Amino acid sequence: MSSANAGEAPPPAASQAPAAARPADAGLFAPLRNALLDSRQRWRDLVNMAADFAFETDAQGRFSFVMPDPALGWSAVSLLGQPSERLLAELSESGGFNPFRTTRPVRRHRTWLKRPDGTLACLALAAGPLLDAKGRQIGVRGLGIDVTEQDSAEAQMAATLRRSEALDHILTVMRHEVATPNVLRVALDALANALGADGAAVIRTAEAGVAPSIAHQAGTHLDDLAIEQVLATTTALLQAGADSPQHATTADGRSVLVCACHTRFGGTAGLVLWRRAGARVWDLDDRLLAGATTLVVRGVLEQDTLQREMGLQARTDPLTGLFNRRAFLEELPRHLDRLDREDECGTLMYVDLDNFKPVNDQLGHDVGDQVLAAAGQMLRNLVRPTDLVARLGGDEFALWMNGADHMTAAERAEHLRVHAPRTLGEIAPGLELPLSMSIGIASRPAGTAESIESVMRRADMAMYAVKRGGRGHWRVSHQAAS
Repeated sequence: MSSANAGEAPPPAASQAPAAARPADAGLFAPLRNALLDSRQRWRDLVNMAADFAFETDAQGRFSFVMPDPALGWSAVSLLGQPSERLLAELSESGGFNPFRTTRPVRRHRTWLKRPDGTLACLALAAGPLLDAKGRQIGVRGLGIDVTEQDSAEAQMAATLRRSEALDHILTVMRHEVATPNVLRVALDALANALGADGAAVIRTAEAGVAPSIAHQAGTHLDDLAIEQVLATTTALLQAGADSPQHATTADGRSVLVCACHTRFGGTAGLVLWRRAGARVWDLDDRLLAGATTLVVRGVLEQDTLQREMGLQARTDPLTGLFNRRAFLEELPRHLDRLDREDECGTLMYVDLDNFKPVNDQLGHDVGDQVLAAAGQMLRNLVRPTDLVARLGGDEFALWMNGADHMTAAERAEHLRVHAPRTLGEIAPGLELPLSMSIGIASRPAGTAESIESVMRRADMAMYAVKRGGRGHWRVSHQAAS
């Protein structure tokens, strides 16, 4: 044996244990091992209490660790080894991002995950890549908190805020308009813009002898065929009687949203919005905003009805339904202006009932009212709808006939002279003196410069001439030569 090897220690036997595993040294590492195990258990307990979903995935994106068990209704066994995409809702709902395959740390990332029953849970996830000793990614680790209820509440609050802002905008633009058509136009335009609709309209529902029609419209105007289809679909939904907003598809594929609008005065209208074929469907937020706007539309329609009714009452005699004196005097100049432009004549007739006072005295005012109403109807039947008929007050009436000369007026007056006593006598029988009509006629020839006041004065004088001459007849006042 050489001296170089004499002092060398013999190599260890093959069965000799490594230093780290020698029984003499094992006690040194036991506290450390126990501390690590205790620390891991504490971490598991903390995650189990704090997180609704904790996970690890491998390099292929498959679940290698899941807790708690069950997590979001899934048992850990049913998820281990499964691709993470199985748990994800559509990637489009997550913005195309898969947090179980992330290559960078993410925090508070909201992701929709599927539950076993098919419902969805929204989780706020914190996740980051797992690396090996050489810095290569071998998976992802993360945990999440279920914020479904919070997310739904926030979404509901946001939707409510959007609806409130949209209604505020609609009301703001409406304040700058006065006329009902303009008010509804701007309201419909604002609503269509808020909902991304192509157009909106207020529909008049079908009435006796009158087909449904569009009363007010904004946005994209429709051609005749499209209008017909929208009206048909809208009418069908309104006739179904549903109070909540309803949606349907027209024959040409348009998506319509319809809200019934019942006014306090018994009328029914419809608010309809439409989108072109292939556009997104109407969601709950759309329906809620349309329903809220319907209340605004209803208020405008009711106000318009009140204004028209008040205007009608201010211009109409309530007993006969004819124009009153005020309305007659307001309308007459317009008719004369038109006749002057067209170089045509016109004729005024004043009519006064003879022997009317005994009707009220002997038979009562109810019978007197019936006589006045019948006289008004006779006069209305005597002329065209474009002519003017008015009750000036008491038992005095007036007619203006466009394009009629004194000969035509005389023929009408003769008809009244013959038929009025018999018609009115049937309503008020037994009178000592018969009911009849005294009629004065004044014609205004074409091209004349005679004033309205002059024509009215001549007709009035002619009527009183008949009164003085025995009543129950008619007289023409000819224009004095100029």
